[in-house]
Amino acid sequence: MSSTLHIRAANVNDIATIREIATITWPVAYGSYISKEQLDYMLNMMYSDDSLLDQMNKGHQFYIAEQHSITIGFASVSKEEDNTCKLNKLYVLPTAQKTGAGKALLQKSIDYAISHEAICLFLQVNKQNNAQEFYRKHGFRVREASILDIGEGYIMDDYIMELVFTS
Repeated sequence: MSSTLHIRAANVNDIATIREIATITWPVAYGSYISKEQLDYMLNMMYSDDSLLDQMNKGHQFYIAEQHSITIGFASVSKEEDNTCKLNKLYVLPTAQKTGAGKALLQKSIDYAISHEAICLFLQVNKQNNAQEFYRKHGFRVREASILDIGEGYIMDDYIMELVFTS
């Protein structure tokens, strides 16, 4: 990991940057198996100013990855019921992948979960997403399959993966 990589807590001033990174990364990450119409729908649903502000107000902790003072990625984690935490989002610009930013953002999210005394950190990942390998490499295992209706006739066909913390 480069010593010029810095992870910091995000705030409302980072909303536009978070949305920009999602807009750039999503077509690369999902474009081969999710329609442009669904991508646009989901980006608007999850990354509008109002949606991101609402997530922050509900206690979702966003982190920003910066390299040479340029934002290259972000993550979002939240405390959930049943003493668990959820990794809601983790995206790194395609041009900045393999820099250690994803690993650093994941570690910051794991640290958040541990500091909140969670028994596990879980996430949803599309069944066709290559990111599954990244999560497996870091100790996550598939807990279950999930199909979620997200409206407008669209679904999310995911795996729920989790990293269980042992005492």
